[in-house]
Amino acid sequence: MTKRPSSIVEAFVRHAESTPGKTCLRFEGERWTYEMLRGRAENFAAALKTWGLEPGERVALYKENSPDFLAAYLGTHLAGGVVVPVNNQYRRGELRHIFEDAGVRLCLTDGERRPELEGVREELPRLEAVIEAGRELEDFLNAAEPHEPELPEGDDLAVIAYTSGTTGRSKGAMLLHRNLVANIEAICEAWRWTANDHLLLTLPLFHTHGLMVGAHGTFFSGASAELRRKFDAAGVYDSLLEGSFTMFFGVPTMYTRLLREAEAREERPNPLRLYVAGSAALSPQAFERFEELFGERILERYGMTETGMNLTNPYDGERRPGTVGGPFPGQEARVVDIESREPLPVGEVGEIEVRGPHVFEGYWERPDATGEVFKEDGWFRTEDLGSVSEDGYFTISGRTKELIISGGYNVYPREVEELLEGCPGVAEVAVVGLPDEEFGEKVTAAVVRDDEELTAEKVQDFCRDDLAGYKKPREVVFLDELPRNALGKVLKHEVREGLVEKEE
Repeated sequence: MTKRPSSIVEAFVRHAESTPGKTCLRFEGERWTYEMLRGRAENFAAALKTWGLEPGERVALYKENSPDFLAAYLGTHLAGGVVVPVNNQYRRGELRHIFEDAGVRLCLTDGERRPELEGVREELPRLEAVIEAGRELEDFLNAAEPHEPELPEGDDLAVIAYTSGTTGRSKGAMLLHRNLVANIEAICEAWRWTANDHLLLTLPLFHTHGLMVGAHGTFFSGASAELRRKFDAAGVYDSLLEGSFTMFFGVPTMYTRLLREAEAREERPNPLRLYVAGSAALSPQAFERFEELFGERILERYGMTETGMNLTNPYDGERRPGTVGGPFPGQEARVVDIESREPLPVGEVGEIEVRGPHVFEGYWERPDATGEVFKEDGWFRTEDLGSVSEDGYFTISGRTKELIISGGYNVYPREVEELLEGCPGVAEVAVVGLPDEEFGEKVTAAVVRDDEELTAEKVQDFCRDDLAGYKKPREVVFLDELPRNALGKVLKHEVREGLVEKEE
């Protein structure tokens, strides 16, 4: 029996050795075999070692989807480094915190994003090198001296993935190589992922769903994937009509746009082996309509940065709309009372906790935050509210904190509020998520102003340089005052309810 690989890169190397000529990736007309991608990854590893990267040091990937993103990811691990994936929509304020917090020494980026990073470069003394895709990157790789790549151990730190808290301060989730292997092994078993599969991958690689599911699953199973720079509904629909793919993963916003595309056309793609949705709730209406038009029931799952995937509707069996199924193989989940932390009976809403080998090690240099979410017996507090049915289907019903999920991306109100509090003319602000048909939720700012000339456009423009596009308020509403309790705390639920009533 073949020994279980200790890391994703070890699984990848095994496939590169056993099936070197097999297609691993296709990207914009280019075909990358496993052997080719391995060579590029080893070139990255040698270049990083030549440059002086030491084991455990951090390399940031702040760039769009491309084969080089994955080659750099694998190469960093072969060089003994730790990858820090950075949302390519992040702007200066967000970059400043993540790069400084993680102590990033080297960053790989591209021409579109480099100016944003250079804008805070002087404030990042530990960032020694920024390598831009193109001629600069090729020079960096060509300068590599021969180095024997080394496979990491399972207990080595692989990734620091940043996830925000309600205070707006991002925390780095430390994922070990063995966490990543345990999670993708469970996913491949649950979803019947094999070397025969061909994935259409349009999710961003900086995101857990794109990298730690889409790419990891491809590498672990020895399958192939077609990688796109970004999601384009018309292009994806055309590709699905070709009939060569077996899997597609997306967020609800993507499926909403695919439904619009299907409704505007007469031709329908043949059913795929597997469509997966996650990162936000898919409406039952979209679920049913998708089955009508595409002939396939979407498989919904539930995951998070700190754990990868936790819950999944079954591959064989009922895929129940509005639920996220049960635990993946080798994992556990339960619902507990928020105060007592004791397990709750079937059907009662509480906080979801998970346990298993996929759960992260803790937050980077934040033992306080780590202690808040872990129990002594290994259960991890997800801070998501939910319930479980008699037959084991979990339903996510809300969040213990004020997270907004817009288009599959997490938006933390306090981060946006802290920025807007510095906007001239803003006296007070509360940011909430309102229902939105396309994005699930839309970021909405309720503003009390002390300057009557302040407009919604001015508020939105104030965010332009410091927030990713999906975090900016899509709607700004002016109020005379914010509702507060006796202690002066803003009652967010009343703000939200009032704005929902206005829209209705």
